[in-house]
Amino acid sequence: MIELRPAGERGVLLELPDNAAAVRVARRLALEPGLVDIVPGHRTVLVTWEGEPPELIELAEAALRDDQVAPTGAFVEIFVRYDGPDLDEVAGSTGLSSEDVASRHIGAEYVVGFVGFAPGFAYLLGGDERLRVGRRAEPRERVPAGSVAIAGPYSGIYPRESSGGWHLIGSTTAVLFDATRDPPALLSAGDRVRFLPA
Repeated sequence: MIELRPAGERGVLLELPDNAAAVRVARRLALEPGLVDIVPGHRTVLVTWEGEPPELIELAEAALRDDQVAPTGAFVEIFVRYDGPDLDEVAGSTGLSSEDVASRHIGAEYVVGFVGFAPGFAYLLGGDERLRVGRRAEPRERVPAGSVAIAGPYSGIYPRESSGGWHLIGSTTAVLFDATRDPPALLSAGDRVRFLPA
């Protein structure tokens, strides 16, 4: 079931059953002329437009009914050093060794559910269930760029130095956001990601 919630005079928030539906609908709406912004969330898509409002429910339902496979995103490999300051803490709270945490994190394939928080910050879904830990009790004021982190059902990489409350388990030299690159963000919704040991 799809629900519409107003978001200003020229926008709505589509609430969808799951992240796969949100990614699929967002990719379909990206083909529609007249839409200004299409921003997928975990189970939502924010849409704004110019001129007359489009028939969004019909477009979204058509995207979900389409028998053809939705366009798949890019496949991206990211090399990680499992040297994060929270690696041992995550190991202790999950009952695993630090080596097991790293191997389980490497062993999964992830899908970018959505991008937010900071330019280029991708929320990655699909990790090992044993690695699900809550956010840190006390967020850090400074998280270095390239920090690989986990919290709840997500993995993510901080694209630049910022504050943050996720558990830092590793680091990468991959550039997640570069304003001079086209597109600037390395990852977008629907992309598949595999971590490899650096």
